[in-house]
Amino acid sequence: MTAAPPNLDQVLTALAAALGGEGPAVELSAGPDGSPVARSVDVPGVEGAAVVVRTSGSTGTPKATILTVDALAASSMATAIALRGEGQWLLALPVQFVAGVQVLVRSLFAGTRPWAMDLSDKFTPEAFTAAAGELTDTLRYTSLVPTQLQRLLDDPSAETLAALRRFNAVLLGGAPASPELLATAREAGVRVVTTYGSAETSGGCVYDGVPLEGVEVAVDADGRILLGGATVAAGYLGEPDLTAAAFVERDGLRWYRTNDLGTLAPDGTLTVQGRADDVVITGGVKVSAAHVQAELERLDGVRAAFVTGVPSAEWGQALAAYVVLTDGSDEAAADFRALLDSGPAGPLTGALAPKTVHIADELLMLPNGKPNRLGMAIRLDALHQGK
Repeated sequence: MTAAPPNLDQVLTALAAALGGEGPAVELSAGPDGSPVARSVDVPGVEGAAVVVRTSGSTGTPKATILTVDALAASSMATAIALRGEGQWLLALPVQFVAGVQVLVRSLFAGTRPWAMDLSDKFTPEAFTAAAGELTDTLRYTSLVPTQLQRLLDDPSAETLAALRRFNAVLLGGAPASPELLATAREAGVRVVTTYGSAETSGGCVYDGVPLEGVEVAVDADGRILLGGATVAAGYLGEPDLTAAAFVERDGLRWYRTNDLGTLAPDGTLTVQGRADDVVITGGVKVSAAHVQAELERLDGVRAAFVTGVPSAEWGQALAAYVVLTDGSDEAAADFRALLDSGPAGPLTGALAPKTVHIADELLMLPNGKPNRLGMAIRLDALHQGK
């Protein structure tokens, strides 16, 4: 098996030129065969622009985020400090998204050669294990999303678990990871580091709830999380109004105003509580969709869930749930529906009970491994309106 896609050298060369100020800013993407490619991007009016990264588009149209050399360098240095060393990285995520870009950026700043999985097909434990076996540095890192980690832990092969254990850190981000997944990974000896951030902050900038070196975290009066410091993006390409709304200057520091709600502990540890647009007003009652989702995932037999609000003539908005069961049989699906229909399922009573439930084999996912919130919301809306 070839461990590195054939065009990785071309992408690294273009990215290195952009970071060194010797070439134009670049945007990375997947070619027709899945191989990474780099194209030049004109970024007028932004000094030091190095990379343009599209936001995931999980809730709408992706935005082109401009990351400068200084922001990427600050992020790379802070990551090395948090992980206690620079090392060799395995690329297991698409390069068009910030987590994939950052694997290559960190490698270039560290002067190490990254290895990459063949990303032209579905992520498999076999491909991951084979690519991980090509790493030669004593310090080894990779970035995964929860779905990928779950697949690796579910794989019965001893070689897969051994490959995971050899990483000094597995950065886990892109979507919330369940406590059960984190506990399973850590009990298995996998050194997982949860990350929080976005393209607008050069990727993850809060590790295990703690801001990286040079990163500031605040919570606004409305509960929204603000992320500030040197890793914050320059703005959105060709979108001055969106840039002005999302990025603010306060006390001489540049901040990105996220769409997430959170709290700060007295010691500065951040807890992310869900998205601001996750609040659903149903029958006049405010309900956190993230809370209902977490409660669903605590039920026996539920592997994953997504909860949102859909328009309802009766309720204004109604809670709707997209659910994946551990057992994919028709009998298990019938038992789960009976549990919900028979009355309170744990704490899911009254306004917290989903009015529409769709049981699927898997959550809809974007290419970067994040849940396709918009796609699932559209399906749930159609299902609810069709009742």
